[in-house]
Amino acid sequence: MEFLKEFKNFAMRGNVIDMAVGVVIGAAFGKIVSSLVTNIIMPPLGVLLGGIDFSEFFITLSTTKRAATLAEAQAQGIPVIAYGAFINTIIEFLIIAFAIFIVIRQMNALVPKSEEAPVSRRCPYCKEAVAEDATRCPHCTSPLDSAEK
Repeated sequence: MEFLKEFKNFAMRGNVIDMAVGVVIGAAFGKIVSSLVTNIIMPPLGVLLGGIDFSEFFITLSTTKRAATLAEAQAQGIPVIAYGAFINTIIEFLIIAFAIFIVIRQMNALVPKSEEAPVSRRCPYCKEAVAEDATRCPHCTSPLDSAEK
């Protein structure tokens, strides 16, 4: 019974719920980016490169069977290396990574930077820098005499 209580406390903490929401939103965002790459970005890129469709690029590993399209090869059970789909996945990853970079950059800009206390003296024991208003050294924990300022 203690195990279940401990699990409930773990699952109900705010950061676990936040993480779960983030995973769900991330999965939905991944689908949007996948659609963006497959349906919006790759078709014009294929036209610019001479009318090619990256998702149809594949290498047949069978020496006896041949297929004209990836769908045909998969229907016949021919082993293939579908490197065109891999190219699409790399582009999806780059877009997602760029979007996450932009979001984190904006979040960092919104969060005020913490100001550290100015250092104007040294600990007489360990000689490390100590804030002016410190009463104890954060490095060696020695008590600091207020007269040493």
